[in-house]
Parts: sequence; structure tokens; C-alpha cells
Amino acid sequence: MIRFPIVLAALLWAPLFLLHGAQATAAEKAAPLVIGDTFTIDSKILGETRRINVYPPPGYSASGTARVPVLYMPDGGLAEDFLHVAGLVQVSVGNGTMRPFLLVGIENTERRRDLTSPTSNEEDKKIAPRVGGSEAFRRFLRDELMPRVRGRYRTTEEAAIVGESLAGLFVVETFLLEPGLFDTYIAIDPSLWWNDQKLVNTAAGRLHSRPDLEKSLYFVSSEEKENAEIMQRFAEILGKNTPSRTRWHYEKMPEEKHSTIYHPAALKAFRAVFAVPRVQP
Repeated sequence: MIRFPIVLAALLWAPLFLLHGAQATAAEKAAPLVIGDTFTIDSKILGETRRINVYPPPGYSASGTARVPVLYMPDGGLAEDFLHVAGLVQVSVGNGTMRPFLLVGIENTERRRDLTSPTSNEEDKKIAPRVGGSEAFRRFLRDELMPRVRGRYRTTEEAAIVGESLAGLFVVETFLLEPGLFDTYIAIDPSLWWNDQKLVNTAAGRLHSRPDLEKSLYFVSSEEKENAEIMQRFAEILGKNTPSRTRWHYEKMPEEKHSTIYHPAALKAFRAVFAVPRVQP
């Protein structure tokens, strides 16, 4: 595995250099802005190379010994949601409203393949040439990515996952099908309509089958009425069937659209589930 710094400014200053060419001095040239690491994994499970972006929280590099939990995120490319979630982690850790987490973003190749389960709904199948690969993507996380992260970074055993829309669907699916993979699950406007709402329809039975489940689930809905109604039903099922040691919270954000909800919802979620423990006087 070869790691490279994540560089944001390299492409931004090149046009300015060409424009001002002879007039620019060495002091005026911009320097690359490095915020973390990026590396690739040649995945045998997925049969392709996947790019991974990593943001260490404030204080991690300076410490040299500190170990931190890991927050995984699908849609984790630089042109996707990685940068704004990294910004939330940076600000929230800095102002003391969130515990430090190592942020690990998984860049997409075939998003709708990886984040969906097989479906019998013909309309669902029209969203992409290939769907239904969530089980393989979960194996990639469990058997290839997570061991690599633990081997390369100073981490604790605690792990969380955050995702929005189809990535939120994957978060809820993993919570219900393989809850041991993460400790905390954050699903923002998850697409629970997928496959005729099968995840919601089978949730009660899956929860009953794990009476000792001790995990956290935080999910959020936007103004999208149909999906909000599905999530309200999911919340009612959780209220009646969730094991006593499982913590869950449903946040309604009707002031947000599906296209605007990720940033404010993630901020609320991080403050709620990753809050810094209060020191008793």
C-alpha cells in the first residue's frame, strides 16, 4: 500500500500561475494544502482498486501515542462528502463538542451497486446497470479495509459508520443484518423505500432475534414526505422491539431537503452520539 497526502490546492493554483507567469515571484506561489492521507486497496472481494481517504483528528499526529476510534463513511471521495465531513470532525473536536475520531472515506466506483441489496422491485433495478452488491461491499469493509486501517493507524476497537441516502440505507441494513461490524450507526435520510421497504418490514423479527444487542443507531429524515413516513414507521417498530441495551434516536429535520440535510444532520448526530463525556466535579 502506498500512501500519499491529500492535496487540495495543486489544481487550484496552476491556472493562476499560468496567468501571471513571469510576474509571479516564488513568494507568491501557492503551496499544496495537505489535510490527511489517501491510499488504494486492490480488493479481491470487489475485483477492483478502491481509493481510501483518511483524516486524522486534531492532536492525533502530534501525540504519537494516542489511539482513536474510527468513523467510516461511504461516499468518501474528495468530490463526494469527505471534505465537508472532515471539516465537521475538525471543528467539532476542536471546540470540544465531539470526541476525536479517525475519519475514513471510501471513494465510490459503482455507488448504486455497492450500497443496495438485491431487489425484486423492477423500478429499483432501473436506477443503475448493476444493483444488489451491499453484501460484497460489507465483506470488503470487514475483511479488507478495516484490518488495513487498524494496521496502519493507531486506533481503538470502537468503530462507527455514517451515510446519507443510499449510503444511509446501507447503514441501516448493516445495523439489522450484521450489527457487530460497528458500534454506532448514523443514517441520514436513508432510502428505506428500497425493495418495497423490506428492511423496515423485517426489522421487528431481526431485533427480536438479538435480545442482547448493545449498539447505537441515530437516523434522520428530511422534508421528503414519503421517506419520512417510512422512517416514522421504522421508529415505531424500534420503539416496540428494540433490545433494552440498544440506544436509538430518530431526528426529524423537516426544514431540510434531501439535497441539503447531510451537513446539518451530521453535525447534530456527532454532537449527540460522540459527545465528550462530562467530568464529574
